[in-house]
Amino acid sequence: MHGKTEREGIRMSTKPVIGINGDFRPEKKESVALSWFNTGYYDCVVQAKPGGVPILIPPLDGDEDLRQVLEMLDGLILSGSNLDLDPVRLGMEKHPATRPMPARREDFDRRLCKMAVEMRLPILAIGVGMQTLNVVCGGTLIQHISEEIPKALLHRDQVERRLRHAINIVPGTRVDNIYGPGEIRVNSQHHMAVGQVASLFRVSAVTADGVIEAFEAIEENWFCLGIQWHPENETASGLDMQVFEAFLEACATQIQPTILPFQKKAA
Repeated sequence: MHGKTEREGIRMSTKPVIGINGDFRPEKKESVALSWFNTGYYDCVVQAKPGGVPILIPPLDGDEDLRQVLEMLDGLILSGSNLDLDPVRLGMEKHPATRPMPARREDFDRRLCKMAVEMRLPILAIGVGMQTLNVVCGGTLIQHISEEIPKALLHRDQVERRLRHAINIVPGTRVDNIYGPGEIRVNSQHHMAVGQVASLFRVSAVTADGVIEAFEAIEENWFCLGIQWHPENETASGLDMQVFEAFLEACATQIQPTILPFQKKAA
């Protein structure tokens, strides 16, 4: 189990409750600080079978509050972003193409990720969420693919927002079970990538140039999947909903029935 404490009262739905982190913009001269969430994430949670109940998680400051939220969940989606992890925090010199996300978001995402991993909560990490998961668990990042990978494919196009490329799925992995064997095409809009995969994970899919596009937990009973493409995006294919369905099925199997007060045995 993933460490969820027993909660009293009536559970009104058997659907898994799925937490989703969001984006953050600090206060500016003429605008207040703002949090926002890509609707694709929570729409896919609702629409994918068996379906789930999405909970949007703001960048909380307190660990006790964050743990209380996580103990309410059956699964967690670590969402992507148009911005990057700060390479300076990883001991790298910042590349001109890198646009670091606000510190409040990265700090929160790291804490959220670490706590969810410790609890062995089912996790679906997408885009920069996958990169954060890898870093927090001890892996490394490639800051700029086109300069660090020989003969790199085009993974991001500033003009063509519907860029797609092929990935090769590793046989016998969760991604293989979700999509089937062989090669599929996925959307792509990233210049950073996973470098060395953390020891908790194994590679599930790569591109022809060797860029890691998916990894998953080695532990068989823990659904923890990181993917570089965006199945929630409007550029996703019809097959991509299967990622959410596999994730929700894994979350649903870990739901524990709530014990009503009047059902407890007398001491």
